[in-house]
Amino acid sequence: MRLGLHCGAAALALACSTTAWAQTAPDQTSKPAEEPAAEVAAEPAVEPPPPPAPPPTISDQIGAGKLILEVRARYETVDQTHTATLRDKANAFTVRTHLGWETAEWKGLKGLVEFEDVRQAGPEHYAVNVPGAATPPLNGADKARYPIVNDPDVTELNRAQLTWTPSAALQITAGRQRILLDDQRFVGNVGWRQDEQTFDAVRADVALGRFKATYAYVSHINRILGELRDWDSDSHLLNATWSPAEALRLQGFVYALDFGNAPINSSITKGVKASGKTWLGLYQLAYNATWARQSDYHHNTPDFSLDYFGADLAATFDIYTAKVSYESLEGDGTRGFTTPLATVHAFNGWSDAFVSPGGNKSFVDGLEDLNVSLNVKPRFRAIYFFNTDLVARYHDFDDQRTGANLGHEWDLQFTAAITTKLSVQLKYADFKRVKTVPVGTAAPPASRTKTWLTLEYKF
Repeated sequence: MRLGLHCGAAALALACSTTAWAQTAPDQTSKPAEEPAAEVAAEPAVEPPPPPAPPPTISDQIGAGKLILEVRARYETVDQTHTATLRDKANAFTVRTHLGWETAEWKGLKGLVEFEDVRQAGPEHYAVNVPGAATPPLNGADKARYPIVNDPDVTELNRAQLTWTPSAALQITAGRQRILLDDQRFVGNVGWRQDEQTFDAVRADVALGRFKATYAYVSHINRILGELRDWDSDSHLLNATWSPAEALRLQGFVYALDFGNAPINSSITKGVKASGKTWLGLYQLAYNATWARQSDYHHNTPDFSLDYFGADLAATFDIYTAKVSYESLEGDGTRGFTTPLATVHAFNGWSDAFVSPGGNKSFVDGLEDLNVSLNVKPRFRAIYFFNTDLVARYHDFDDQRTGANLGHEWDLQFTAAITTKLSVQLKYADFKRVKTVPVGTAAPPASRTKTWLTLEYKF
């Protein structure tokens, strides 16, 4: 009986302890489930924003600029009618290098510095001289036996400018700079020659909606024959354009040129121009008509007044563009209409046969140039040969004062890209003068044939 009582007490104690464990276990396991719920509901900690980056300094923006590197190698030949002095054909191989740096913008300001070097690579079988001059060549009297190739050896500061853009409507550029106005018929950089033409000037460009204007005061002209043939200048350039529609663009200009050490080239030219583009079915038509009057300025030359008229019409269909152009530059038998700051190589024939003393492309009797051209852009594309461009142009030249025929010229050009940075160009010009002209007509320039092969790399 005692043993039974002991066993019963033990069983009762075991049952009570089991019941107590069963009652407390859910409470113990429920607490961990409640704690994660409280953690999920808690707000994440908010970190303070990082401090703003400091504004870039001027040294930062100088370092963030871009390199300017251009190398152009050219081989040029000139075969001109021989005379007692001019006895051989010209051959010139030259290399031009542009090296510089353009900064990034800092508070509306950007700076640019660029140097230029032109070197001959091979025999100097060509003359360097002011076209039309009777003086010996600048590279030596012994070079008078060769035709002119005006690419002298030169190393100089090509550009050094500071540009300020306070708003979208105004930009001011000061220093040595390029100035390219419109199609460069009156003001350009003569980019075809190796020594580029630049200007020491202060320039302001204004843009207000459809109205744009450029004014520049020019104190020095850095011409294509090196520093010794530069022009001191007290000149003003003004060009204003209003473009109400793509089919109509109206322009007015005044170029007042005063050259202290080249007074014969001083003049004032005032003119107007209308141009535009429109579509006629599948054809895009582009036109241009320009009139200008040129006269003496600041008593640098005897009194004169000469007119210019130019017009062209071009039609583009697919890869083909056909163009007909006419220019009339008046002459009085002593002086012809001149454009001393223009990129004249692009006008009146690539042979550059028509020149006047000082290097202007003109003719004392005046010049009429009727020319037609065809431009083709083939779609052919290869890995190292693409963006091909073909141009063929024919010029017929007449004496403006007398109407006599002066000669004709064929111009041909082929251009292609080898890579995105390297291009090749083959160019040809052949001017043939008439054998005789009527009495009272100025003699046309000598016949000549020119060929160029150019490789150009732009970084």
